[in-house]
Amino acid sequence: MAETTSKRVADFLSREVPLFIGGQHRKSLSGKTFETPNPATGKTLATVAEGDAADIDEAVRAARAAYDGAWRDLTPSSRGKILWKIGDLIEEHAEELADLESLDNGKPKLQAQFADVAVAAELFHYMAGWTTKLEGNTMSLSTPYAPGAQFHAYTLREPLGVVGQIIPWNFPLMMASWKLAPALACGNTLVLKPAEQTPLSAIFLADLLTEAGLPDGVVNIVNGYGETAGAALAAHENVDKIAFTGSTHVGKLVLRAAEGNLKKVTLELGGKGPNVVFDDADVEAAVAGAADAIFFNQGQVCCAGSRLYVQSGIYDDLVAGVTEAALNIKVGDGLLPDTQMGPLVSSEQLERVSGYVQQGLADGAVPTAGASPVSGPGFFYPATVLTNTRPAMSVVTDEIFGPVLVTDRFDDATEAASVANNSIYGLSAGIWTKDVSKAHTFAKKIQAGTVWVNCFNILDASLPFGGYKQSGWGREMGHEVLNAYTQTKSVVMML
Repeated sequence: MAETTSKRVADFLSREVPLFIGGQHRKSLSGKTFETPNPATGKTLATVAEGDAADIDEAVRAARAAYDGAWRDLTPSSRGKILWKIGDLIEEHAEELADLESLDNGKPKLQAQFADVAVAAELFHYMAGWTTKLEGNTMSLSTPYAPGAQFHAYTLREPLGVVGQIIPWNFPLMMASWKLAPALACGNTLVLKPAEQTPLSAIFLADLLTEAGLPDGVVNIVNGYGETAGAALAAHENVDKIAFTGSTHVGKLVLRAAEGNLKKVTLELGGKGPNVVFDDADVEAAVAGAADAIFFNQGQVCCAGSRLYVQSGIYDDLVAGVTEAALNIKVGDGLLPDTQMGPLVSSEQLERVSGYVQQGLADGAVPTAGASPVSGPGFFYPATVLTNTRPAMSVVTDEIFGPVLVTDRFDDATEAASVANNSIYGLSAGIWTKDVSKAHTFAKKIQAGTVWVNCFNILDASLPFGGYKQSGWGREMGHEVLNAYTQTKSVVMML
């Protein structure tokens, strides 16, 4: 198996990975640690400090002190310069960060470098520009409560305060940037809880935040388990807002934990994205797009195109093409340059994906590719295509979060819209057609926060991202995310 060639990464992995609280690296208060494995080998990659409720409390205290102190005193322009510098430093350390993402998550290093790391840097650069543009309004009032009186009224957009953020393991660095950058741009201070499966890049990023000039305590990072550190953060009485990305099931737990002080909540949750191919589509492009939509990042993508619906006239050709693509994907260690798909993140995830596929086969699904784990060390599962599926099957209804594609056919646009929307989720969808009118008309019918036409998985810092239905509350990225990290104050003055 391949190993990192970066001395800095090797040194980082050779020591206990600490927490980051109040601008300082430290052990957990309990002294506990846990091990994070290399998904390609199953062997221990690093030993990590295990934070719990006591460490979360320390981190919240540090964030509150920073919010009331050094961070609030900085001008918006100064905040923007720091955010821009963070983006620059992420770009400068792209190879090291890509190594860590590949080692800790399993994804191919090249994908991590040119997708995950690049998007993280871009988002900090994009959000740097918003720090000086959080503007209020002025208005003229005429009120029956004070006839003849004159008033000067205006609104202020202000930060929320201390924000708790919990991120998933599928895109560790990218998800950290999606959370940190807009919250910092709006003037908040933060406590970030990375996923216990992938804690490394967030702590590596902490040093870059300090190097960029971020004051101590503005960002605090506490590694630990969801049941302890995550639950404590969601319930903490001195946290003003919680932002969570992960499964819909856990999102509901976070929501209940936040009830105590009625903290504001945003949730970016699961998906079961329909990818709809009409018979007038470019078949070659649709085959490549459908394969990438589900097999990118080992299928561990909330917006993956995991349900493929193809108009009957081209169904056989389209499925044959996707099957061929699946069979030709090179599966291996993410650090190897020819790897196209790495291992799943953990043994638990491998067991989950395998279990869903076996249940699907028992229910009558027919595989044309994959459908059984790859032998040998590591948590590898092949690109899998299932035909003969029915709407009630768990492989069709549930978010598997692995490289498993279910397929079915449809006859017309009305039927296509019905099957596409037949889900508790509404995060993403794809449409493949050469008919522009059909694309626009069909996009309006789809219940999803993002609809891609003749493409898939196209993201940009300026595009809002989030879901309908049980795929979440609120939006990430774009100017819309600023609403998630600010509150509006009305000021009225009698003249």
